[in-house]
Formats: sequence, C-alpha cells, structure tokens
Amino acid sequence: MAKFASTPLVHAMCRPHISGAAYVPRTGPAILAANHLSVLDSFLLPALLPRHVTFTAKNEYFSGDPISGFFMRLGRSLPVDRESGRSAQAMLEEAAALLERGELFGIHPEGTRSPDGRLYRGKVGVAWLALRTGAPVLPVALSGTEKVMPYGAKVPRPAPIGIAIGAPMHFTGDHTKAQDRRRVTDEIMAAIQKLSGQEYVPRYAASVKAENGMS
Repeated sequence: MAKFASTPLVHAMCRPHISGAAYVPRTGPAILAANHLSVLDSFLLPALLPRHVTFTAKNEYFSGDPISGFFMRLGRSLPVDRESGRSAQAMLEEAAALLERGELFGIHPEGTRSPDGRLYRGKVGVAWLALRTGAPVLPVALSGTEKVMPYGAKVPRPAPIGIAIGAPMHFTGDHTKAQDRRRVTDEIMAAIQKLSGQEYVPRYAASVKAENGMS
C-alpha cells in the first residue's frame, strides 16, 4: 500500500528517467549498490522499481528529522549505527538473510552522502555481502536527487532525477579476506563511476565531511 501511494508522488515530483531497469531480476536475490547524493536516495530508488528493495540507513535518519524518518520507515529501511562495528555487522548479517531468502537489498557503499557531488571510496560491507551470499551486484548511479532534498532542507522539493542501473556483476573470493573485500569493492565503485560520470575521490566521504564539520 505504501508503494502504491508513494510511486505516483515520486513520478509527479521527480519526473524520473530510468535506464537499465531490465537488469533487476524478477525473482531471486540481488544487491543494488548505489552512489549517495541525498537523504532520500534509499526511498526514491525502491519507490521506482517493481520489486521491493530493502535499504540500509543510518540511525540518525530515523531519530532525527521527522520527514526523513517518515520516508525511512515507509521504505522499511534497516537502521545501522555507523559508529558501532557490532551494529554494522549485525546489519550485514540481516541483509545476508534477506538475500538468502531471495530478496533485493540496497546499499550505499560510500557509507554517507557525498559532501560535494563527487564519488568517494567504498566501504567493504558490500563486498562482504556479495562474497558471503553469492548474490549478483547491480551498480546504480543516481543523479539529481540532491536537488530533491539538498543538505539542510526540511522538506522535499520538485526536481528531475535519473537512475542508471548497470549489468549484474558476479564475484569470486573469500569474504573473510580483507584483500578480496577491497578488490571487489573497488570494482563495484568503478562500475558506479562509469555509470554516473562523477569524479572519483580515493578517500572516505566520512573523513572529508568530518574535516569540514559536516554531518
């Protein structure tokens, strides 16, 4: 019911252009790995796909601004405490269980919104999931979503958005080995960058935001 109600609203507000939707499997598991430009990314993408996608989102999206909290709950996102390794691992275990049940899971490998529109180094949780479950990874490039909900905005505003979905990526390796996790993550980020055309920065976005006093 939530999807039925929200999808027409998203189409009216965002006039989305979507390419590569045929890569999303009709059944079975897949990981959608997307760049991150707006607090609403993990709501907008699932609202525009035919199957439900469970995304992860930081705790602050649920407990902070009531508007973002409403959209996170509407999309049934999984909360995670980014400051707690135990919480992050618990979220990954829950995501793995979703994938093993044949569901779709969405994740922003950058771990936080880009502070300046560039693409930042990915964290290795996405690779852990791909190697642990064997699920294919679909790289996703979002564009224009930062105009729907810019930094500091309290309510969404109309703006066109784009969604480009790439071909499934399959990986081999050992999810317990750091070298394999790093290699797979870097390949995923390269695929996202190819779709998005963003400038790539080989640093973590969270570090750059901390240096500039951004949350």
